[in-house]
Amino acid sequence: MTTIKGQRPETAAPQDPKPTDDPAGHEAAGKLTLAEVLELFAGGRLPLRFTAYDGSSAGPADAALGIELKSPRGTTYLATARGDLGLARAYIAGDLEIHGVHPGDPYELLKALADELVFTMPSPRVMAQVVRSIGVEHLRPIAPPPQEVPPRWRRVADGLRHSKSRDAEAIHHHYDVSNTFYEWVLGPSMTYTCACYPGLEASLDEAQENKYRLVFEKLRLRPGDRLLDVGCGWGGMVRYAARRGVRATGVTLSREQTSWAQRAIAEEGLTDLAEVRFGDYRDIAESGFDAVSSIGLLEHIGVRNYPSYFRFLQSRLRPGGLLLNHCITRPDNTSTPSTRGFIDRYVFPDGELTGSGRIITEAQNVGLEVLHEENLRRHYALTLRDWCANLVEHWDEAVAEVGLPTAKVWGLYMAGSRLAFESGGIQLHQVLAVKPGDGSRNGDGDLPLRPWWTP
Repeated sequence: MTTIKGQRPETAAPQDPKPTDDPAGHEAAGKLTLAEVLELFAGGRLPLRFTAYDGSSAGPADAALGIELKSPRGTTYLATARGDLGLARAYIAGDLEIHGVHPGDPYELLKALADELVFTMPSPRVMAQVVRSIGVEHLRPIAPPPQEVPPRWRRVADGLRHSKSRDAEAIHHHYDVSNTFYEWVLGPSMTYTCACYPGLEASLDEAQENKYRLVFEKLRLRPGDRLLDVGCGWGGMVRYAARRGVRATGVTLSREQTSWAQRAIAEEGLTDLAEVRFGDYRDIAESGFDAVSSIGLLEHIGVRNYPSYFRFLQSRLRPGGLLLNHCITRPDNTSTPSTRGFIDRYVFPDGELTGSGRIITEAQNVGLEVLHEENLRRHYALTLRDWCANLVEHWDEAVAEVGLPTAKVWGLYMAGSRLAFESGGIQLHQVLAVKPGDGSRNGDGDLPLRPWWTP
């Protein structure tokens, strides 16, 4: 799983000339244009060209990048939702257009905004003029685009947060878009988690294969071992292990993923060793697995459920068995875990992120011994770069498959997430732990003194 909404250090607003209570000398005239309103909030420093349906414009005339506000509805979206949600609504609905970048990869435009645009709050007197200028009718919320899920407080119809029924609905929203669409974006590996690039020149498929190799080696898997892969996606880890003689069981809450994975297993002739089930990981009844992998699932669990999550996975392991947890994290352990705005309403409903320290603590608190952890943050930025490139390459087919609004959601989400990983606003940590054993293989008496896998 990935996310655009990371934690970035706060940037101080510039101290040299600020808007005054007579912005652009127009207070006497009474009404500000939309471009003047934007310049007020941006302190007169726009890194791109802005044009609006009222005929106004701002920013460098020769700017390579631009945004165009096309309709009054777009103004309402921008005025009635905080942060990135209003921008996303206007963009996805077609009321805001971007120029100079491809909608499948708006990274350069988002980077320019993040690096150079700092919003400041005008004085109450100027804010009153802004309200008069844009009109009170644009301060009344309107229905969002149909791709948006309801706010969290209205999702109770699907059950309590992180109940089995509500988790199933959240997974359906994101992962059951279209297997064909995912094939275009993810490429042949059909792997929707951070790759591990052996070098900057490596392809996406090489990096995803290297990631599975890394997980396989960290778990010390050998022919005849039993692997449980929770949140298995399209079965990439399950099939990788089965090709090497491991009996692998995967589970996912996505029906689309289940059907694709089962077909791929049959086509590869792996049915004697590999299995992917549709269902909740909490319904796995078997135990005694030699290893458990969780690659991109923890983001959906909910931080308050970490104790029961790690306790359950530990209960599925035999003594001395290894657990590999691979998930997106925040750079600290104190910020609010719940995602907000665009990510929560369009991408990952009910997603929650916290720091690697909290994850390690909860794993240790149920009796697991943490052996190793590492941060693959830069690798995820490269992964998202390559996913965006795939979306651009297959843009016309993607739009025909899922519709323009959904395709735009994906371009915005992946490009923004790349930016967040590059800046350190979000990270990706792998944590390796062992269930204390009795000295048998993979137990205390057999684990090497130092990491036994190659980078």
